[in-house]
Amino acid sequence: MKKALLFVLIASLVVTGLFAQGTKEQAVKSEKEIVILVKSMGNGFFDAVFKGSQEAAAEIGGIKTTYMGPPQATAEGQIEIIETLIAQRVDGIAISANDADALIPVTKKAMAAGIKVISFDSGINVGGRIVDLLPSNAELIGRQQIQLAAELTGYKGDVAVLSASAQATNQNLWISWMKEEIKDAKYANMKLVEVVYGDDAPDKSYREAVSLMQKYPNLKAIICPTTVGLLATAQAVKDAGKAGIVEVTGLGLPSEMKGYILDGTCRQMALWNPIDLGYTSTYILNGLIDGTVKGSVGEAIPAGRMDSMKVEKDGIIYMGYPYVFNKDNIEQFAAIF
Repeated sequence: MKKALLFVLIASLVVTGLFAQGTKEQAVKSEKEIVILVKSMGNGFFDAVFKGSQEAAAEIGGIKTTYMGPPQATAEGQIEIIETLIAQRVDGIAISANDADALIPVTKKAMAAGIKVISFDSGINVGGRIVDLLPSNAELIGRQQIQLAAELTGYKGDVAVLSASAQATNQNLWISWMKEEIKDAKYANMKLVEVVYGDDAPDKSYREAVSLMQKYPNLKAIICPTTVGLLATAQAVKDAGKAGIVEVTGLGLPSEMKGYILDGTCRQMALWNPIDLGYTSTYILNGLIDGTVKGSVGEAIPAGRMDSMKVEKDGIIYMGYPYVFNKDNIEQFAAIF
């Protein structure tokens, strides 16, 4: 009889323990884990993206958002991180990709493991993500970059582009539209002389800017569709004593570019709000994880204060339009991001 009671007691304790363990696991899973995976760490633009993710997570509730990226902007570094996240069984990943194709095998593996994967800012090609959130329409961004340079140079002289890496999908799309825009007759006295790549490394971007100034004596503007490249180029132009001679424009972070805009080195630039980019990405991931949205073409995904995001062909979502920053508004926005 005592043995029977002991057996019942032990069985009860085991069941209770298993129930408690199951309850604990359910509690852990009730908090969604998402990761904002960026091109590389130490980039002010992506720091602001993560702030937006944190804002959205606080609004939605029940979300833990983590900020990750490799030390250098390489696909290999991102692949290694994603493999780790698969093992950790996170719920969602939003990636700004260093390569549109190289990440596809590992992101497919992540999705097969039940992780919701989206790309933002710099996309992964179809098959490697559910949706791709672009900050703006590629055509508008590219054309606007030439327009900004033309306004600064009086529609005359040589212009060059200092981009990030040669594999950056977003940069390449924008540059293709820059080349299309400059074909217009109103730019007859402007010439796009070269596209160079600083690989989103400050030192290399600086050297490339110096080289452009030395190579092209009629250079009137350097367009940098990358926040890292723009900051480095502005410093290179200033150090060379060519502020006002070689105009600097592109896509820049207000907090980083404030001094250069106020001193006239970079008289105008554009950028979408990276805070909104992280905010929107988090709302999209939340809907996908919950299963309230699928990311299907034509679907409208609720995104908090950003209203709804319409999914277009190939899973593309366009967030907004670039905003032009100059000496009249830079201080206001530099205090934000």
